[in-house]
Amino acid sequence: MDAKTGDHPQEIGFILVPGFALMSFASACEPFRAANDLAGRPLYRLRYFGEAEGRVAASSGAEVPTEALPRLRGPLHTLFVCAGGEPTGWDRPEIRATLRRMARLGVRIGGISGGPYLMAAAGLLAGRAFTLHWEYAGATVETFPDARLNRARYVADGDRLTCGGGVAPLEMAHALIAERMGEAFARRVSDWFLHTAIGAADDPQRASAAERYGIHHPALLTVLETMEKTVEAPLGRLAMARLAAISPRHLDRLFLKKLGLSFSAQYRAIRLAHGRRLLRQSPLRIGEIATACGFASAAHFARCYRSRFGCSPSAER
Repeated sequence: MDAKTGDHPQEIGFILVPGFALMSFASACEPFRAANDLAGRPLYRLRYFGEAEGRVAASSGAEVPTEALPRLRGPLHTLFVCAGGEPTGWDRPEIRATLRRMARLGVRIGGISGGPYLMAAAGLLAGRAFTLHWEYAGATVETFPDARLNRARYVADGDRLTCGGGVAPLEMAHALIAERMGEAFARRVSDWFLHTAIGAADDPQRASAAERYGIHHPALLTVLETMEKTVEAPLGRLAMARLAAISPRHLDRLFLKKLGLSFSAQYRAIRLAHGRRLLRQSPLRIGEIATACGFASAAHFARCYRSRFGCSPSAER
């Protein structure tokens, strides 16, 4: 018997919200299944929950059989909530109540992809550092302004675990298995999935600006990264040029040559993309979204939005 694991399997549950991302879910649960196979004995027991006994469909249409939400702790050690799609579909009072109840009973609570949003809505992340998929970051900050959101791949803060989804749960599971069984065994599990480059918890979720925009000019990258960080309070062209240590005219030439857009058009496109995410994901009023994207009025935001996306903000919502 391994002194670390004891006689009994560690029980890990997953609450699946309809529309959850199948890749995020599989990346989270498959390492524990592989650990059982490699150990030749049950180290972990996995359970899958839905709002009712039956089946829950992923965003791909694949369905996972589930049991009803747990009411008693029993041997449950850790409980993850896994959500995808749009936050407008995450108003799930029974799931929030279950998360709060299990937390009170001493279960470690985790969230995957959009799952941390439901944890925040349940009041379980107050004063806690956490992460979630970058696509939901804007809506989360606007809905929970006191949130301690990190742009990490996964975050462990006491008895709260949060993960950005995608393939990042592979790295979170590696850390959890190493915590229980040691690094050498966890490495064997990761090798099982050809996952040889284990990322650190605080590695970025997204590719660098250079990779996303396909450019490598340092001054232009500095300006683009600043644009993405200042959507609510846009900086002027002169201020950006000073920040990049180049002249305004040189800045204009770089944007046209490298991106095919003017400085103002690129900045506006970044702000409007942020607005689109907020329209789809947050409960904010359109006027509040306009302000959050640095527009002087809802009318100005609406005109720019229609020009960019071919529909009004209200139609988008």
